[in-house]
Amino acid sequence: MIIGVGVDVVDLERFAESLARTPGLKDRLFTADETDASAASLAATFAAKEAVAKALGAPVGLAWLDVEVRHDDVGRPYLEVTGTVAAAAKKRGVDHWHLSLSHDAGVAIAMVIAERG
Repeated sequence: MIIGVGVDVVDLERFAESLARTPGLKDRLFTADETDASAASLAATFAAKEAVAKALGAPVGLAWLDVEVRHDDVGRPYLEVTGTVAAAAKKRGVDHWHLSLSHDAGVAIAMVIAERG
């Protein structure tokens, strides 16, 4: 059963400018494993974090570092949630996530589906 769907789009140029303008931003938004990526991939990762919040109904108090975009052996992205995000997901009955990421033509996009069972 689908509990929620979230989608987010990030302007690549604006995102790269934000990272350059605010040096500590990268550490506030991304885990250590996420930071070793291109600006376009980071923008897609940020979009995924926003999409997760939307799929959960945008509850107050979610921490950016409590959702991480990881990749399996063939490069397919998936979500790992901990802390505040895991608690919000459990409260809503979410036990499985679907994630799709893309970046092209100056934008990054993420689609997240939160599912039970």
